[in-house]
Amino acid sequence: MPKVTVRDKWKLKKWYTVLAPSLFGNVPVGTTPADREWKLLGRVFEVTLFDLTGDFSKHHIHLYFQVHEIKDDVAYTRFKGHELARDYIKSVVRRKSSKVAAIVNVTTKDGYGLRVTGMALTAFRCKTSQKRAIRKVIFRVLEERAREMTLDEYIKAMIFGKLAAEIMEQGKKIYPVRKAEIYKSKLLTIPSPEGPKPAIIVPQPQH
Repeated sequence: MPKVTVRDKWKLKKWYTVLAPSLFGNVPVGTTPADREWKLLGRVFEVTLFDLTGDFSKHHIHLYFQVHEIKDDVAYTRFKGHELARDYIKSVVRRKSSKVAAIVNVTTKDGYGLRVTGMALTAFRCKTSQKRAIRKVIFRVLEERAREMTLDEYIKAMIFGKLAAEIMEQGKKIYPVRKAEIYKSKLLTIPSPEGPKPAIIVPQPQH
């Protein structure tokens, strides 16, 4: 019988350094193998804000970066979204208080579209009318600040607490708010000359 040659797939793979977006200083967030460069396009990497800043108090903030460009052996990413750890959310939600959440689609000053989830936690259980009023505050803050900020500015405001602090300050005028958070975000569209296009990257084979 003829001898069958088994090709070692790992030997055919090349290793790429994955960089965080320029907003986070293009710091390396890991390495990843691929046998074809195009197969990396669209791949998503998860890191915590603690990984990028060294600030342990930010370990519950999970960031998602998606590869959108490859040069030589470097994979460049852009912000895809963020989410707070479920354990963290469970730790801040208390009984006999109210949780008010709002999901809103916003567009930044430079044309990026995001879906953002804001959340306010009251000191005590509040009335339905008060919940409704606080929810309007969350909508207003998230939408207005998006119109005033670029994508990078808005991302910073979300993950470093500026938007949450404003929601908390305005919410207190309606009912005692104990804590506010921007719980989750997702990049939906990116600007282009032809108009906004989906941010989802579908890798295509390159011949």
